[in-house]
Amino acid sequence: MKIEFKKFSEFERGILYKQLLDAYSFDIRCKSAWEKDWIEYDNFFYANLRFTNDCGFIMLLNGEPIGHISWDPRNLPRYVAIGHNCILTKYKGKGYGHILLEEAIRRIKKYVGIKKIIVTTNEITFPAQKNYESVGFKQIKRRLNNEYPFSGDYIDYELIL
Repeated sequence: MKIEFKKFSEFERGILYKQLLDAYSFDIRCKSAWEKDWIEYDNFFYANLRFTNDCGFIMLLNGEPIGHISWDPRNLPRYVAIGHNCILTKYKGKGYGHILLEEAIRRIKKYVGIKKIIVTTNEITFPAQKNYESVGFKQIKRRLNNEYPFSGDYIDYELIL
């Protein structure tokens, strides 16, 4: 088993969207609710690779892309916000999400003076909650999700560094 992490620029536009589409395929309502956002996210990252290449990466297993993670450093040094991240469906439940998150934390910690990392998820993505907690994130707040009620409350986490 060989795990690698590569820059977004080493892959064609569309990969981030396709990975999110696959990762959230467990519930068709996710695509209906978030597909536009996923497309905009993919387009933004590929239109701004000069900046975004340093704000995430794609994870490969034996040369095959199996997931990705991204983050927003614009609020440094107070915090970095983890954005979209996912593991393809056929690789879920095997520890790859944990490896992906640990690598992202390792890279984020290199920012000078960073105080914490934040992330928001929701109830529908239960494995994500366990993953965040497994690397030290603490739940700080739950918020009502009126925009996409099918996905449950928003759950805010932080990791103090």
